[in-house]
Amino acid sequence: MSVLSSNAYALLKSVFGYERFRPGQEEVIAAVLGGGPVLAVMPTGSGKSMCYQLPALLDGGLTVVVSPLIALMRDQVQQLSSLGVRAGSLNSSNTAQETDAVWAALREGDLRLLFVSPERLAMDGLHQALARAGVKRVAIDEAHCVSEWGHDFRPEYRQIRTAVEALGNVQVIAFTATADRNTRSDIAGRLFDRPPHIFVHSFDRPNLDLRFEPKDQPRRQIEAFLKSHREQSGIIYCASRDRTEKMAAWLTESGTEAVAYHAGMDAGQRARNQDRFLQEDGIVVAATIAFGMGINKPDVRFVVHADMPGSVEAYYQEIGRAGRDGLPAATLTLYGVEDMALRRRQIAEKSIKEERRRIENARFGRLAMLCEAASCRRQVLLSYFDEQAPPCGRCDICRGDVALYDGTVDAQKALSAVYRTGQRFGAAYLTDVLTGTESESVMRNGHGSVKTFGVGADKPRVVWGGIIRQLFAADALESASEEHGGFKLTEKGEAILLGKEAIQLRDIPVKAPKPPRSKAGKGQEAPEGLDEDEARLFAALRRKRLELAREEGVAAYVVFADRTLIELARERPMSLREMAGIYGIGTAKLERFGEAFLEILLAG
Repeated sequence: MSVLSSNAYALLKSVFGYERFRPGQEEVIAAVLGGGPVLAVMPTGSGKSMCYQLPALLDGGLTVVVSPLIALMRDQVQQLSSLGVRAGSLNSSNTAQETDAVWAALREGDLRLLFVSPERLAMDGLHQALARAGVKRVAIDEAHCVSEWGHDFRPEYRQIRTAVEALGNVQVIAFTATADRNTRSDIAGRLFDRPPHIFVHSFDRPNLDLRFEPKDQPRRQIEAFLKSHREQSGIIYCASRDRTEKMAAWLTESGTEAVAYHAGMDAGQRARNQDRFLQEDGIVVAATIAFGMGINKPDVRFVVHADMPGSVEAYYQEIGRAGRDGLPAATLTLYGVEDMALRRRQIAEKSIKEERRRIENARFGRLAMLCEAASCRRQVLLSYFDEQAPPCGRCDICRGDVALYDGTVDAQKALSAVYRTGQRFGAAYLTDVLTGTESESVMRNGHGSVKTFGVGADKPRVVWGGIIRQLFAADALESASEEHGGFKLTEKGEAILLGKEAIQLRDIPVKAPKPPRSKAGKGQEAPEGLDEDEARLFAALRRKRLELAREEGVAAYVVFADRTLIELARERPMSLREMAGIYGIGTAKLERFGEAFLEILLAG
């Protein structure tokens, strides 16, 4: 039985073009309409924004949405405006004319949704204007930013509760995609004056293919991956600003349309690069983690981490930018022992309380476990969020791309090399010892005569490097020195060395694994399941979409999402009335764009 009125379903179709709600949306929307405080933890791509947009249309009044990034505000205002919804934002990127128009709409009571930053919400002048405009509720997006235990703490979020209290008796609702139990408790205590109704939906994103690879010539690995994703939009995350610039330049030279994005770029160039990614098809952006939060491009087909992410939460949030339209999307994460050592040094050097340091080290350990997992990636990932799941059958381990074996003997050889050389050398040196390589430094230190010298000559260097990395990830090794690096044994490492504990290791292939097969086919931009004629029509519809988006000055998906174009190509409606039944086509979009696309369909 439905928990919402028939009017809710009518607006869902006429405004947004959807026949039904996504899983979990109805219950949250009903709670929001009930008027009490609400905290909803919903995965990226599950439609969190609908949970405050639809109530704003159903019960009138003004909903203020607190958002951390200008890009997110601009994106949502564009999309809502294209649907015929009165929405605006107040931020530093507005022109004077835009700001004047928003203030005028506030005075006249025309706005249904107003997007602001936490800092702007705290301004006294805005309080008075919002009170006069009859603000009904405040929706807080990316609510994990209020918690120091969250992965993206922002001090300005601590001002929100005081600012909301100054507005009087308004409803407070909050949303986030990533919050474990401790973070949820912290959010509830800091944003609400009484316990909220908490919804925690499944964190599973079954349309995402999860793949991890140890670093072995990263550019070659990325190149192999991209061959399966030609002419598709994607994000490649890099650990530094310099790496994003070099990655974008290399991709461009290799024939891929690519741009860079990081906080240190000229603001104008950064905005132009972001707009290209949002508005055009098939653009790859090489970016730091400054890029992504608030980016609502639904047709991102892949996310690559060229460097190890910062935490499981950050990984989940970043891969969540792929496949928001529900269609298949791919992920690839590259990681190395240098990444792991760097993350641990960063935690050690932070000026934080020891309890916080302990929690961050534990979180890093869970990320390392995910990278070096010996069981289903999705199971390991979901277990972090206290969710149980059967093996997914689709990640690299479930597909059998990663072989496992009893690595206890190999681990003992590597750990012995660490112990017998004084517990102070790094992976390259230890690999020399294990393979019996008479390097200058090994011979100078007299380690050519230790019992472990050459004990691993039957395996190539790349294998021993991988074994050392896995032992580090499994907490059998730790950094010997924050300043000079190197490894020393942990209690677990000693237990393995002495035969008191066994360990499973991932088999390290000597040759690079074959790139995953593209379901869309090499070099094709058509989605899976379209025949040749449908694929040709889809490409024509995509070209028309880009043309209209450029004319309107908006992102391509603001016109129509890929999913809408796919359904148009398959169903081939022959009239505007038939088009009205297609996913994502509401009244406003049908009136605005219907004729242009119908012309393509009739000619097709």
